[in-house]
Amino acid sequence: MYAKCGSMEDAKRVFDKMPLWDVVSWNSILGGFAMNGHGKEALTYFEQMCEEGVQPDDITFVCLLSACRHSGLVHEGLCFYASMKEVYMISPTEEHYTCMVDLLGRAGHLQEAKNMIKSMPCKPHFATCTALLGACRIHGNVEMGERVAKQVIELESENAANKHLCCFWQQASL
Repeated sequence: MYAKCGSMEDAKRVFDKMPLWDVVSWNSILGGFAMNGHGKEALTYFEQMCEEGVQPDDITFVCLLSACRHSGLVHEGLCFYASMKEVYMISPTEEHYTCMVDLLGRAGHLQEAKNMIKSMPCKPHFATCTALLGACRIHGNVEMGERVAKQVIELESENAANKHLCCFWQQASL
């Protein structure tokens, strides 16, 4: 609750007073740091989590990748993504891919973000493609943005909000 309200000091105080920290409590504090743009603190707490012997799960890595994307920690995000698969044997989900596409896209690594989408074992979801679309808009890559916008329309052609999004893209690129 405190983290969702933006009060990380109070969230840390409650976390520190807990008698036992399990993966859920760790994920809660990591997620709080992520949503409030405190990427470095999330990484520090993750190290502490590992030192305490708590095994991270798929949600832990969503929190870590979100913390990295909101704080511009590209190298760290790439390392967590790799360790998730190689060290912890956790298969990436749609949320992990979306975080990675957003992380790379925000940093201007549009081709790498596009390659991440291509590497997905399943068809990309709306959120994943719109993360790349937003990055194309931010970084002024109209050509890639138009291709991604068409893909977004194909993904959910029945959804009127998507058509509005693509109209917005066209107006913004004029």
